[in-house]
Amino acid sequence: MDTLSYKTKSANAATVDQKWYVVDAEGEVVGRLATRIASVLRGKNKPDFTPHVDSGDYVIVVNADKVRFTGSKLDDKEYQRYTGYPGGLRRRTAKEMLDKRPEMVLELAVKGMLPKTKLGRAQIKKLFLYTGANHPHTAQKPEPFKF
Repeated sequence: MDTLSYKTKSANAATVDQKWYVVDAEGEVVGRLATRIASVLRGKNKPDFTPHVDSGDYVIVVNADKVRFTGSKLDDKEYQRYTGYPGGLRRRTAKEMLDKRPEMVLELAVKGMLPKTKLGRAQIKKLFLYTGANHPHTAQKPEPFKF
């Protein structure tokens, strides 16, 4: 009998190689861009993806204020938050969010696609959003991400 043993490779914190990627969000659709970013943050684009290990990469998004919505979502989509006080439900349309806090639109979209655990909270910290075309992470030598 052959003595080859095939073992399933499971990543851990010591074996994970994390890279930095830069994504230009200009003209991209919010949901489609968010799914790609969430996949990279989780590490699902790597062959040694392990669901319980933070094996994802760092993602820098520039021009986050230039994302777009399809259809009539710009006027119809609402973002809700609750202040914690009686009657404290606050609503904003997507158009208002893009005017006042444009980076929050993409952050909330990506955050909703990550696990709702300690692991998901660690993964969202690896996302950096900037409204302009510049970012302060040139020392990390980020590469442009190919979709």
